[in-house]
Amino acid sequence: MTADPHEAGARRQGAERRGRRAETVAAWLLRLKGYRVLARRYRTSAGEIDLIVARGRSIVFVEVKSRPTAEAAIDAVTARSRRRIARAAEVWLAAHPAAAGRDLRFDVVMALPGRWPRHLAAAFDARGEPW
Repeated sequence: MTADPHEAGARRQGAERRGRRAETVAAWLLRLKGYRVLARRYRTSAGEIDLIVARGRSIVFVEVKSRPTAEAAIDAVTARSRRRIARAAEVWLAAHPAAAGRDLRFDVVMALPGRWPRHLAAAFDARGEPW
C-alpha cells in the first residue's frame, strides 16, 4: 500500500512549523543569554545553518532540534549534518571577512515539548566531530 501524498505533505508542513517555532524559541533563549542574532536559516549550496549568533569575540553556528526527548534531539544531529553545517559555516565566513580572527563555535539547542530549551555550547567542532 502506498502512502497518501497529501498526508505526507501535511506531516512535512507540520514539521516545518514546529522547526520554525523551535528556532524562534532558540533565538529568544540565546538573546536572553546575551547573544546577538546575525542570521536565521542561512542557506548556502553547502547546507543551511539554523541560527548564527555572536557574543563577545565568538561567532556561534547553532543547530536547533525539536524532538520529544533530549536523546532523540542529540541523535538527530548526525555526523553528516554536522559536516554540512561546518561547510555552510565556511561559506558564511568567506562572505563575512570581518569575522576573521573571531572565536568560532558550533552549538546545539534542543527544543523539548513542555520544557525550556537546552543549549549545548561547543557540541561539535569545525570538522563536524563531537567534542
